[in-house]
Amino acid sequence: MANRPVHFIWLLDCSYSMQGEKIGQLNYAIREAVPEMRSVAQDNPAAQLLLRTLTFSTTARWHHQDPVPVENFTWQDVQVDGTTNLGEALALVARELDTPPMPQRALKPVLALVSDGVPTDDWKAGLRAVDATPWGRKAVRVAIAIGADADRTVLQEFLGNPELQPLDANSPKQLAAAIRWASTAAVKAASQPVAGSGDPLAKQPPYAPPVLDDDDDDVW
Repeated sequence: MANRPVHFIWLLDCSYSMQGEKIGQLNYAIREAVPEMRSVAQDNPAAQLLLRTLTFSTTARWHHQDPVPVENFTWQDVQVDGTTNLGEALALVARELDTPPMPQRALKPVLALVSDGVPTDDWKAGLRAVDATPWGRKAVRVAIAIGADADRTVLQEFLGNPELQPLDANSPKQLAAAIRWASTAAVKAASQPVAGSGDPLAKQPPYAPPVLDDDDDDVW
């Protein structure tokens, strides 16, 4: 049987509040997580893992627009610029969550949102656009809150499940752990259809986020 695609999309806050150590650690964490994503993909031969990245600041834009197989993916560092237009980013993602362009035989996509602040545009309209698509409703969603200023209410609404919580990344160590977990656990959840379900898009049961150790580390 041919393998089925799992589309993994990073949505990354690249506003000015991310400048300095935060953006440097974010780039480092994702770059280091890619080999682990390859390992997860190798353990799930029935699924083909495809990666994309969307950044949002004063505007939202695709950093990696075309889906790239994880075995061929090379991380390209993101840079900071401007405000926090999350709604625009979600609207762009929503366009990719219809069929087409999403293939009908795909497994659940993964939407991984990382932010350290408060949206500066109509993020609820963007979220409604995602929720209005069949793949958006069924997506495995992960949210990472960087630092104390991140709007956890927004991230919680993005998750769309009261049993799930955003991951707190209050230091470089926690961010690295959160990125690593999001890059592997979410892919595993998306790659495995729910046992006994006739719907290939059926939601996975809630997954438990890790407890992120922060001993002896600098806090943002």
